[in-house]
Amino acid sequence: MQELIRKANQEAMNRLQKAQPTIVGLGIAGETLPGMTKKTIFHAGPPVTWNNMTGPLKGAVIGGLIYEGLASNEEEAIKLAESGEITFDSCHHHDAVGPMAGVTTYSMPVWIIRNEAFGNYAYCTLNEGLGKVLRYGAYSEEVITRLKWMEKILGPMLKETMALHGPLDLKSMIAQVVQMGDEGHNRNKAGTSLLIRELAPYIVQTNFSKEDIVEVLKFMHSNDHFFLNLTMPAQKSALDPLKGIPYSTVVYGMARNGTEFGIRVAGLGEQWFTAPAEIIDGLFFPGFTKEDANPDIGDSVITETSGIGGFAMATAPAIVQFVGGTPQDAMNYTNMMYEITEEENDAYKMPALNFRGTPTGIEIQKVIETQILPIINTGIAHKDPGVGQVGAGVVRPPMKCFEDALEAFVNKMAAEGIIK
Repeated sequence: MQELIRKANQEAMNRLQKAQPTIVGLGIAGETLPGMTKKTIFHAGPPVTWNNMTGPLKGAVIGGLIYEGLASNEEEAIKLAESGEITFDSCHHHDAVGPMAGVTTYSMPVWIIRNEAFGNYAYCTLNEGLGKVLRYGAYSEEVITRLKWMEKILGPMLKETMALHGPLDLKSMIAQVVQMGDEGHNRNKAGTSLLIRELAPYIVQTNFSKEDIVEVLKFMHSNDHFFLNLTMPAQKSALDPLKGIPYSTVVYGMARNGTEFGIRVAGLGEQWFTAPAEIIDGLFFPGFTKEDANPDIGDSVITETSGIGGFAMATAPAIVQFVGGTPQDAMNYTNMMYEITEEENDAYKMPALNFRGTPTGIEIQKVIETQILPIINTGIAHKDPGVGQVGAGVVRPPMKCFEDALEAFVNKMAAEGIIK
């Protein structure tokens, strides 16, 4: 049995290492994402019903319905969400990812990422910036106004920019930012800077007014997390080809919806293994405490799943100023992750560890044997809708996800007569 697993996991790692995520353009979610309709809302994490959503996801749904013109206020939006007329589903089921609440609706512009090695696509909305934003469950007038500007100006300008620029190799850019002090999840200063540097000469060639161009460049410049919405679909596109490899015990998906944490394993196809999401341990903004925190939420853990994010904290010691701890903690987190992964990444190298590759390919047997859980650095959303971000920190998945996955894997092997 172990030889079958070893060969399957080698195939999984070959596919992950060969991935070539590339920006090929921008589109509108309703015209681009498979399965999207005007009354569909995709969200982060495993599937969840309206009744089981926590505050930030409900807030983002409310905002999404108002943004789409399906409701004119909070009361109407809640009534519509409760009516059964809206279809809710996981972004992951539609080749997409979304940060924090991850709410994606019909009219939102999305990045289009193609994995040139395997031909599959992944999608993600544009990053809204910080403060009162939809992804943290805020839905005030300023949030809706910004989303409309992104739909009418930012998205179309970037679409025209990419048409002028042509495909943009994300893998090499992420490899650069990992060597410049970003870990690809919560620190994106280098990534956003490189993206602006790459696109600015083409942005100024678009047919938009000087005022619009200035506004877009200022928006990108002021938003260090702008690049996050590219690292996420890049890693989603890299991991999806692992789905369905028989006998592989490598994790190809991790996600949280604010209620549950879920993982998916290559050899077990599309099945989710879920457990209640944990409360994040971290630093809180003035006026907020752990009592205000919502449980872990967001698809951005796809970065850790592929070997960056928390797994690459050794290359980004400054991240501890945002999530808590010390630079030595960051080094320790990364070194610990080698115990539960299959390989070192051959593209994402860390100067602080003598250019050792990031730990890549979470393997469920190693998690159970070592009792070491993946480390995730992430933002903290307020538990109530409409409030927004209240801090940032580190968290780990529930062990039950991995225990249940391994049990299902053993049962599958037994059913196929491979073990008795």
